[in-house]
Amino acid sequence: MAKEEYVSRMLVMLIMIMPLVAQGSRLHSWANRLEETGKDKVTNLQFYFHDTLSGKNPTAVKVAQGTDTDKSPTLFGAVFMVDDALTETADPKSKLVGRAQGLYGSSCKEEVGLIMAMSFCFEDGPYKDSTISMIGKNSAMNPIREMPIVGGTGMFRMARGYAIARTNWFDPKTGDAIVGYNVTIMH
Repeated sequence: MAKEEYVSRMLVMLIMIMPLVAQGSRLHSWANRLEETGKDKVTNLQFYFHDTLSGKNPTAVKVAQGTDTDKSPTLFGAVFMVDDALTETADPKSKLVGRAQGLYGSSCKEEVGLIMAMSFCFEDGPYKDSTISMIGKNSAMNPIREMPIVGGTGMFRMARGYAIARTNWFDPKTGDAIVGYNVTIMH
């Protein structure tokens, strides 16, 4: 490349970069730096997750499986899509506060372990139209499990925290379950 062409390209690049430098904290027309206040809120939520695989109106359905899933004692390779009710109490007829929407898959060969990717979508109360996102391993047969909260929307934008899950009721014949969730969120 000729020296004149190199200098010309460098000048064009500088001309393109200068508006970004002049904007200071403004990165692009669609991205701005926000001030950090250092004052996170901490919210604790308690609700119940109703996972129904049986009956005429299941809320969790198998959408995929591996070639050997039916031979596996842990259903390794099975993937389920869910739209489960979240209620105030373990009673399925108690007040609906939201829905758990997402998927879980059997990801362990030696234990009943699920990889869960869920959005808890709140439909009532002060958190209506807000969500929290959970992704992580659920060792489903352990009495108490902890999973990470990795984000959220609305009131829970930039959320992080953890969810403690305890099985309240489980039907081994159908796989139906009611699970209590105690969630602590910083946002």
